[in-house]
Amino acid sequence: MRHPPRSVLLAVSGAVALVGAMTIPVVAAQGATPACTVEYSVTSQWDTGFQGSVTITNNSAAVSSWSLAFDFAGGQKVTQGWNAKWSQSGTTVTAANESWNGALGTGASVSAGFLGSRSGTNAVPTSFKLNGTTCNVDSQPPTDPTDPTDPPDPGDGTAPALHVSGNKLVDAGGATRRLLGVNRSGGEFMCVQGYGIWDGPVDDAAIKAIADWKANTVRIPLNEECWLGLSNIKPEYGGANYIAAVKDLVARVEAHGMTPVVELHWSYGQYTGNSAGCSDAHATCQKPMPDMQYTPSFWSSVASTFKDDQAVAFDLFNEPYPDRATSTTTQAWQCWRDGGTCPGISYEVAGMQDLVDSIRGTGAKNLILAGGLAYSNDLSQWLTYKPADPTGNLAAAYHVYNFNTCASESCWNSTLAPVAAQIPLVAGEIGENTCSHAFVDQVIKWFDDRNLSYLGWTWNTWDCSSGPSLISNYDGTPTSYGIGLRDHLRALNG
Repeated sequence: MRHPPRSVLLAVSGAVALVGAMTIPVVAAQGATPACTVEYSVTSQWDTGFQGSVTITNNSAAVSSWSLAFDFAGGQKVTQGWNAKWSQSGTTVTAANESWNGALGTGASVSAGFLGSRSGTNAVPTSFKLNGTTCNVDSQPPTDPTDPTDPPDPGDGTAPALHVSGNKLVDAGGATRRLLGVNRSGGEFMCVQGYGIWDGPVDDAAIKAIADWKANTVRIPLNEECWLGLSNIKPEYGGANYIAAVKDLVARVEAHGMTPVVELHWSYGQYTGNSAGCSDAHATCQKPMPDMQYTPSFWSSVASTFKDDQAVAFDLFNEPYPDRATSTTTQAWQCWRDGGTCPGISYEVAGMQDLVDSIRGTGAKNLILAGGLAYSNDLSQWLTYKPADPTGNLAAAYHVYNFNTCASESCWNSTLAPVAAQIPLVAGEIGENTCSHAFVDQVIKWFDDRNLSYLGWTWNTWDCSSGPSLISNYDGTPTSYGIGLRDHLRALNG
């Protein structure tokens, strides 16, 4: 779903949840200002790998290009990175500038991040060289970082670990489960706009209010630049702070017995073609497809963070629309699955297969959802272009609003029913812009009749016609639109 104007969001934004960052300065300059300073951070860490970043500050004469070198002492290996050209020879790691961030003036800083593998300890590098000059040497011995990402808190253990069985979702005991709940928007836009992490409160009382509607699922839209902590994001809202906030929200959702669905909503890549949401290359609007530059790294990191928690589901990309850029439907579906150079899209695209591979490459077996074309409203060839998943734990995602093309029972019968007959089908977003619920009632009935899943857009206090918003207050007070979903969920699960 596209979002209301920022002025609307700012008028209704409430408390912002922030969590302290796990940033580990390797050394601190003492006395005279060093020629360069480097801060090394472990953003997240798991049993066989970690996510790290470096922030370089040039305190001497301006340079037009830069190269940072340091050594790992614990057998770590860089596997992929962003904002720099990363390489490793033996224990020595080199991060060289990209073509667009080589200029580093006096006092200027640049940040770059990476994913790495490890075994045993994750010792902090002790020395850094920028263009051959040693940075911020300190007499204090380095210390190993504490583990900032213990396995996510499973709450009270009532959130089910889901997997695909035929065309159903089932829990660990084999019981059929439906995902019935809401979206909790905010994590996709607040951070990149520089206002916080969440739009409104996400404390325990706020999450309990969702559970009181008898919802069993909360979909959580995210922003890849904020998760990766790219340099255009305010540090207090990106990287370690952002990841910690997401983990805390996931834990609170699970503590109330609900399934968290973490989803990539906004991503990098400049697109100015048909139906463009913005001209900015940064993750400030919905793009037609995910990008190869950052999205695989995003999903590798997210999957590594949550792979020990099978209650967390992954929704690959909010609303693909390569069909608005390409000239044929075949080209659009090929772009959707395979990525690469897609007609009409200027950046290199990461296809759904690339993203499935990024997740499974971490060892994560969590449930994956993949939406189709036309803002996830078209699943007509989803089965033909279905990505390969070695775990078989893949479901189709679908979005429907009263203003979409496929918004009638006849279309659902012809395009959705064949998909639902073979694999689980989840309507990740349902809604209408009428400030009533007559259309949503029709959607719910069709999905109920087939024991399928659906999630209302959205649990935010915006205007019900421009959001559309389910609530007028974070205590769960419904809008005239939201009351339909609330009463139905309570009737089903009360």
